[in-house]
Amino acid sequence: MTTSTHPDSKVGSAIRARRDAGSGAVIGYLPVGFPNLETSIDAAVALAENGIDVIELGLPYSDPVMDGPVIQAATQRSLAEGFRVRDVFTAVREITSRVSAPVVVMTYWNPVEQYGVQRFADDLAAAGGAGLITPDLIPDEASSWITASEAAGLDRVFLAAPSSSDERLRQAVERSRGFVYTVSTMGITGARSDVDSAASTLVARLRAVGVENACVGLGISTAQQVREVLEYADGAIIGSAFVRALAEGGVPRLAEVASDLASGARVV
Repeated sequence: MTTSTHPDSKVGSAIRARRDAGSGAVIGYLPVGFPNLETSIDAAVALAENGIDVIELGLPYSDPVMDGPVIQAATQRSLAEGFRVRDVFTAVREITSRVSAPVVVMTYWNPVEQYGVQRFADDLAAAGGAGLITPDLIPDEASSWITASEAAGLDRVFLAAPSSSDERLRQAVERSRGFVYTVSTMGITGARSDVDSAASTLVARLRAVGVENACVGLGISTAQQVREVLEYADGAIIGSAFVRALAEGGVPRLAEVASDLASGARVV
């Protein structure tokens, strides 16, 4: 049994419920504090109210090496608005008081270390958060986070990429709890017109080393792509398409786009 099957995993339970219904989960990403803190909270709530199963909140960071231009611009705006790390706990607390969808935080590792690893874990759990996605932290360098997350009862999501060796994939599966974030294409995030076929190959490799929940991210921007991804994956992760909708038309436009993309996960 892998750690991703943990019975107390809020995210794992949400994904399992969608799979049991004959579909898969849709996970929606938005940066905290864009275009300001209050609107970013309302935006995340709108995702949950329009069919998104798991909320992924990005913690803005000054050197976002994996983020595409749409998300980079949004996080820079958030930082310019005066975002502080503690604001993420405010956002999680507000969102989880209004909707039942689990909330995970996506963050580069440096801000967590600066804040204090156990302190961050405890404050996130106290705010009602479900766990962390740590894109630049590899499992064999994550002992402090594994210890802290276990103590706080949080999910921890590591990344798997097409370039990962089988041993690296096995580590990601064994040490993740909730799901493994399956990067469908090499390079930075951003909506693409077609989801790379490398994703299905990578999910198959993860299945071979025992993954329970493999969720595919980077590049999904249409309901049809959600449908295609959920034919072989347990979840579809959408980021840039939501950030662009929020930037262009505010929360009302975001709600429309979320409803449309979530329709790709509905069993017809």
